[in-house]
Amino acid sequence: MIKKKAVVSLGHEALGYTTLEQRDAVKITARALADLVEAGYQLTITHSNGPQVSMIHKAMTELRRVYIDYTPAPMCVCSAMSQGYVGYDIQNSLRAELLSRGISIPVSTILTQVTVDPYDEAFYEPTKVIGRYMSAEDAEIEVKKGNYVLEEPGKGFRRVVAAPKPIDIVEIDSIRTLAESGQIVIACGGGGIPVIEQSHALKGASAVIEKDAIAGRLASDLQADELIILTGVPSVYRNFGTPQQEALHTLTVPQARDLISQDQFEAGTMLPKIDAAISYLKKQPSGSVLITSIGAVADALKGKNGTRITNAY
Repeated sequence: MIKKKAVVSLGHEALGYTTLEQRDAVKITARALADLVEAGYQLTITHSNGPQVSMIHKAMTELRRVYIDYTPAPMCVCSAMSQGYVGYDIQNSLRAELLSRGISIPVSTILTQVTVDPYDEAFYEPTKVIGRYMSAEDAEIEVKKGNYVLEEPGKGFRRVVAAPKPIDIVEIDSIRTLAESGQIVIACGGGGIPVIEQSHALKGASAVIEKDAIAGRLASDLQADELIILTGVPSVYRNFGTPQQEALHTLTVPQARDLISQDQFEAGTMLPKIDAAISYLKKQPSGSVLITSIGAVADALKGKNGTRITNAY
C-alpha cells in the first residue's frame, strides 16, 4: 500500500505545560499518532515548545542568579534543550504505542536549525513573551543588555523576543532521507533553533520561530500529501467564541483569505495555522490541510469533524 506523506504539527495541548503534564499528555498524543500510522500515513512530526522553552529559560536564568559563575543560557540554547526534551518524550511514547500494536517503525528526533534573516522586521518589534516575571530592577538589567521587556500590570516584567520568518531548514536533507526510508521523524521542534548564517558558521539568534510557519515550510519541503495541524479545537470556526459560532468543515484558499480579511482568526492562535495552510498549498497545490484536535482526529479522518483546506479548482 502506498502511504500518504503527512507532516503533523502538535500544539500545546498535545504536550502539556509541565514535566508531569507532558509525560501524561504524550501518551494520549502517541495514540492519536499511532492511529494515523494505522490509517496509512508516513509521519514527520513537529511540535510547539512555548511552555517548555519558557520553563528552561526561567530555570537557566535562576541558576545564574544563584551561582554567579554560571553563564546564562541564550535563547538558542534553551530552544535546543527543549527540542531534545520534548522529542525524547514523544519518540519514546510513540515507539511504545506502535510496538503495543505490533508495528515496528523507527522513531527518531533530529535537532533542527532554521535560518532567519538578521534584518527581519520582527527583530525590531519583538512579540513573543517568555520566561519568569521580573522586578523593575531586573527588567532594567535586561534592557541594558539590549533585550526587550514587557510590563504586565500587577504582575511584573517579562522578556520579549522576536519571532522572525523561517528561511531554510538546515537539516532538511537528513529529515528527508529518514522520512523517505519509511521512518517517523520528529523535527523542527518549537519552530526550529533560529540561526543566522555568517560565512560558513551558524550563529544562534535570540528569537523563536512560529511553529505553524515552520510546519507549513517542512510540509512543502518534503512535498507532503497532507499537513495535519492538531490544536485545541476540533474545527476552524467562523465567529469563534460568540453565539454565532459556526464550524467550517471545508475551506478553499480563497475562502480562507476572505475570512482573514474579515479578522475572523485571532493573531496568536488560529491565524498562524491558516497562514501556514495557505503557504503550504501555494507550494504544494495538490495537497490538503486538516486542522482539528487530538480527540477529534479519528472522526476528522472520516470527514465527520475537523476542517479540510484545499486549493480551489
